[in-house]
Amino acid sequence: MNKVVVISGASSGIGLETARYLVAKGYTVYGLARRKPEGVLPFSFISTDISDAASIQSTVNTLLEKETHIDALINCAGMGISGAIQHTSLEDVQKMFNVNLFGAFSLTKALIPALRETKGMVINISSVAGVLTVPFQTFYSMSKSALNTFSEGLRMEVKPLGIRVVSVLPGDTKTGFTAAREKTLSNDPAYQKRLEKSLARMEKDEQNGKSPLTVAKAVARLLKRKHPPVKVTVGFEYKLFIFLKKILPTRFVNWILFLMYAR
Repeated sequence: MNKVVVISGASSGIGLETARYLVAKGYTVYGLARRKPEGVLPFSFISTDISDAASIQSTVNTLLEKETHIDALINCAGMGISGAIQHTSLEDVQKMFNVNLFGAFSLTKALIPALRETKGMVINISSVAGVLTVPFQTFYSMSKSALNTFSEGLRMEVKPLGIRVVSVLPGDTKTGFTAAREKTLSNDPAYQKRLEKSLARMEKDEQNGKSPLTVAKAVARLLKRKHPPVKVTVGFEYKLFIFLKKILPTRFVNWILFLMYAR
């Protein structure tokens, strides 16, 4: 039976690359996003705002009308904000959490009944920043850390139902995410130069980062695993960073991150 995969955030970056790659591997793919990507798409596109409950329900209804089974959900939709905590608005934080965390929760919840039928899989695209807190991207790190916790809790709850759950943690990846990041700049002399320097470092690292195809290939490998790990970090150097975080004192790790992004 042909495997059916649903991918949120399929309009660009990792989501779009993953959708294209899985189609090439023989999967039937439904890509969800608020806006349709340009050009001819090899997958079916459904306009969806995952921060809106009615939009999610409409999409799920459409999926269940078109397909008799759904084998996997890949929660890839995400956005970023940057800035000093002191000058970031609650509204901006809520907007990001509505996409990065609550949207993933709502879409997953809506598709669990279908995934129970197929003993399918949920893959949440998180970030190394969910383990290594990045200053001036604190809220983004928070949202990805929360997504990791969501994945772990969901994994234990649905394991007896046959559903597999895993978090994928990419590091710096060259996508349109960099340009789309919403920035809260500051004229406060305590932050201004440090924030500008931090943003420049982040953007340079991202644009020199790995191809989103690297993440797509990691996702494809996971879809075939009967017993996937709890988390998968993409890229040797990022696996090393995560390993060092586990064995080194937190104060030392924070000092290194401070030197890199907040000095």
